[in-house]
Amino acid sequence: MSSSDAPSAPAAASRVLIREPRLAPVVGMDSHLPAIAADRLTPDALRARFAPTLRALAGAHDGDDETAWMPEFTGDGQRLAERPVRQAAVLVPLIRRPEGLTVLLTKRTDHLNDHAGQVSFPGGRTDPEDADAIATALREAREEVGLAADEVEVIGVLPTYTTVTAYEVTPVLGLLAPPRALALDAFEVAEVFEVPLAFLMDPANHRRHAFEFQGLARRFISMPWGADANGEPYFVWGATAAMLRNLYRFLAR
Repeated sequence: MSSSDAPSAPAAASRVLIREPRLAPVVGMDSHLPAIAADRLTPDALRARFAPTLRALAGAHDGDDETAWMPEFTGDGQRLAERPVRQAAVLVPLIRRPEGLTVLLTKRTDHLNDHAGQVSFPGGRTDPEDADAIATALREAREEVGLAADEVEVIGVLPTYTTVTAYEVTPVLGLLAPPRALALDAFEVAEVFEVPLAFLMDPANHRRHAFEFQGLARRFISMPWGADANGEPYFVWGATAAMLRNLYRFLAR
């Protein structure tokens, strides 16, 4: 799930959606910020860091302040006015590899109505039968890429993020061994790929984009990685990049 980052203001759809994000000028990088140290990106370290978020999700408050923080990005800033806000969740799959954790990402197919062709986490809107955001994330990951729930150890959640397409998204973090097998939903998912978590948690790899369109200042962050079948970098941007940036800020606290 991915989208644009823009200031809060009513706007028509043509003024909200960023159609060609790769063409937006890069106005800065964040190499002045420290990368998250390797010893804070281990499974045990992440379990300990995120444990309070699971307790808070369950309604237990034990006096800590680990969930009492304001993320850098809370949403795209504006949304399609004709759409009511709907609940959704994504799974942030952290795969245990010998060289360190990687993040499993999807590239969406080009014909979808929302976020076509964009890099996203597995995820989607909440169904009535879903017990909570964790259930939504696990169900969607199974449907989109074939990850079984028993493969995923849920370790925590990040604050919700509201997209331009009117989804209030809860990112759910899960650890897993290299998947036994993946079965992509050919309608929604064009391909999957992995990015080292250490790369994504290094702000030197975070690009800031800004431009003006129809009198509105537009801003978003990207984290280009590797190369796809056409030799072009996978363009991690919008909501997906914003949630990863919130992950960085949470781990940097």
